[in-house]
Amino acid sequence: MANPLADCVSSLRSSNHLLGNSISILDSGVNDFPRLAKVLQTTKHFELLPSSALSDAQSQLLSSLIPEFDSLLSRVETHLDRLERREQALIARCELLDGRLSVSGEDGEAMRGDGTFSRKSIAGEGDGSREALKLKQLRARKERLGYTVERLGLQAQQKERQLRLSVAAQ
Repeated sequence: MANPLADCVSSLRSSNHLLGNSISILDSGVNDFPRLAKVLQTTKHFELLPSSALSDAQSQLLSSLIPEFDSLLSRVETHLDRLERREQALIARCELLDGRLSVSGEDGEAMRGDGTFSRKSIAGEGDGSREALKLKQLRARKERLGYTVERLGLQAQQKERQLRLSVAAQ
């Protein structure tokens, strides 16, 4: 009788050993699950969208970009207008200064930048021409005042343009 029990015990031991091996195999497989989950995870690199969703997105993008483009274009236009006005003012100033230089060069007088005559021109005139010298000084003063009036007129025109542009922009 001991022999049939020994066979049962040996069968039980072999089953126990087989279960132990199965548990160790399952344990090594379970330990690798996080890596396997990451490896087997599917990722969508390119997602297909219906054409209606794509056209809606394009129209939303277009509707948000058009006002930005319009505002940028208006800013560029105002800046260009400002630069054009500045260019015109500089051209007018250049013409004014050229006119001043040509007038003082035509008279052949030694006139300083402030419009007064230098001592060399006064000493060269002599005693009898004080009235002529006074007359020349008055003419120079008249020219300076004329240039000042012209400059102020140009400034007034420029301010009028700026005022018109600011009213038109509002």
